[in-house]
Amino acid sequence: MTDFLKARWEHLVMANYSVPPELLQPYLPKGVELDYFKGETFVSLVGFLFRDTSVFKIPIPFFGTFEEVNLRFYVTRKDAGEIKRGVVFINETVPSKLVAWVANYLYKEHYVAIPTKHHWDFSEKLRKIEYQWKIGKEWSRIYVEASPLSSPMKPDSIEEFIFEHYYGYTRIDENSTEEYNIRHPRWDVNQVTNYKINCNFEAMYGRDFAFLKDVKPDSILLAEGSAVSVKWKRNRF
Repeated sequence: MTDFLKARWEHLVMANYSVPPELLQPYLPKGVELDYFKGETFVSLVGFLFRDTSVFKIPIPFFGTFEEVNLRFYVTRKDAGEIKRGVVFINETVPSKLVAWVANYLYKEHYVAIPTKHHWDFSEKLRKIEYQWKIGKEWSRIYVEASPLSSPMKPDSIEEFIFEHYYGYTRIDENSTEEYNIRHPRWDVNQVTNYKINCNFEAMYGRDFAFLKDVKPDSILLAEGSAVSVKWKRNRF
């Protein structure tokens, strides 16, 4: 199957919030169901770096490395006896208007283009990772401090639940959904020791998610990341 996109996703920070299932129902594409971890549904505020991005094996000049920030939740789909675990995006943010336009035009995604930046500071004892994005005149941020030592995810852990989703689902309209396949190896994770989040959730993601500004996340995760690929073929159902 042809790869549409190849890149590296590096130093993925995930702030995970338990939310009521009914909050997510209006955003649920047709044909998928909410995924649960120990009886709870989650949304994740995610920041990471896209690096060395290519489309159909052609590097993207000037736009190949950039930050992405997104808000997503977790779903499953039953397909011919197989349970596919995937994600649905409320919103995806990148700094490039071209990248956002292509994703929205070709795939009906929910990208917006606003200024973003990141800062990494690595030492033998500590990793400091920060992603920022600008809404109007205000900079939002997600920042973590973590151990430089990475380790495999434990089975049945929150880390495994959050990171081990290999499909994306996009609502095309009320009656149809598109499914795409994301491939990457199982990631190692770093223990987060400190974090700071300053995000205007209402301005960025709408009134439904405004309350998250005053809520502490249930978990903060950091994954090393890896090379990833997104397949060209999309299944519509």
